[in-house]
Amino acid sequence: MSDDRREPRPLPDGGTMADLIAQVRRLAQGQRRLRRLLDAVVAISAETDTRTVLQHIVDAGVDLVAARYGALGVLGDGGEFADLITAGVDRARLLAESGLPRGHGLLGDLGPVRIDDVAADPRSVGFPAGHPVMTSLLGVPLRVRGTVYGTLFLADKLDGTPFGDDDEALLTALASAAGVSVENARLYEHLKRAAEQFQRRLLPVLPDLAPLEVEVRYQPASELTRLGGDWYDAVLLPDGAVLVVVGDVTGHDVEAAPMMGQIRSMLRALAFDRCGPPGLVVDRLDHALTMYTDPAAATLVMARIVREPRAGYTMCWTNAGHPPPLLVTADGAAHWLAPEPHGIPIGVDPALTRPDHTHPLPPASTLLLFTDGLVERRGQDIGTGLRHLADSAAALATAPLSTICDSLISREDTYDDDVALLALRVPEVPPGAPGADTPA
Repeated sequence: MSDDRREPRPLPDGGTMADLIAQVRRLAQGQRRLRRLLDAVVAISAETDTRTVLQHIVDAGVDLVAARYGALGVLGDGGEFADLITAGVDRARLLAESGLPRGHGLLGDLGPVRIDDVAADPRSVGFPAGHPVMTSLLGVPLRVRGTVYGTLFLADKLDGTPFGDDDEALLTALASAAGVSVENARLYEHLKRAAEQFQRRLLPVLPDLAPLEVEVRYQPASELTRLGGDWYDAVLLPDGAVLVVVGDVTGHDVEAAPMMGQIRSMLRALAFDRCGPPGLVVDRLDHALTMYTDPAAATLVMARIVREPRAGYTMCWTNAGHPPPLLVTADGAAHWLAPEPHGIPIGVDPALTRPDHTHPLPPASTLLLFTDGLVERRGQDIGTGLRHLADSAAALATAPLSTICDSLISREDTYDDDVALLALRVPEVPPGAPGADTPA
């Protein structure tokens, strides 16, 4: 009778089949980890917000090495921790109880650090009181342009084994690739701030138009590539009328903002020169734009507001392909001022005349002019945005203009496009009535 229980047959190189199977498994596991590393790097590089990038780095490290805890300590100018991004740790509670870690001991080591027993290591100091108890620790530096930006720490593998050479190599590779993403995100945010500052400097400081109240807001698009040419303006004309305008240059590129500045300046000059109805002023602007070989198109609403003795305020306006004005009366009623015909954008066909429309502005009413970024959202019908705006404004009919503007435009919201908003309120007492200002 033969005995099938044999010793593993040796392979030509002296190993056994069991050794080969183990080697194949290690290679397969290495390939899976490499694939996950590449996927993590691609996901991280797609982000442009620095803090989001940092959070992705920590999450990716925890996932790649199968660790229980992860943290990225960001260094300030003085070498101390300036921020802490975590995974598996209640960051808010940790910071509330103990503040940021102190940069000495293990936490102050800016080079690779690998510890199997944290409690037994003499450098095990500097951890906040509320910090989770850890057994093993792996840390690698995150460098940006050759300077240590912070340290990426992982603690306690889920399987209870200590961190090995493969874990350190994988985390080092992640930190090396992530440093480029951090730098790209910082450059993106710098460019976005510079573009926003440039755009804001092209917008005017409005004069005192009392007894009319005027409040304006500008909010750039959340993405740098969506920054455009939205603007507002309000001026007192030589004949005593008040001119208000909100417009939007077509396109989202480096040319949109400078073109916006040129159009706004030309519009002011034409309005001062003619003091005529808005349709005539915009018509002349349309013809003036023909001096450009490839004139930019733009939408706008331009309104001329006058007050008559005992008759109150009246608005005369023209609309060049722009969202209509919204009039909110003191009783909380919202009215869209959208009569036919509706004009086309400027820069399209200067041969077409611009229609004018008139409408009274009741005492204490609020007029809102805005660009489409306020009411347009991806995946949402513009009608929904218009209804939401009307309902929100109506609910704030008697609120201060600053409150209305801050409620309609929030810096915390994400905008697909630039937003310009101009809010104007007429006095509660009609001109010429007892107690009213002397009419212009």
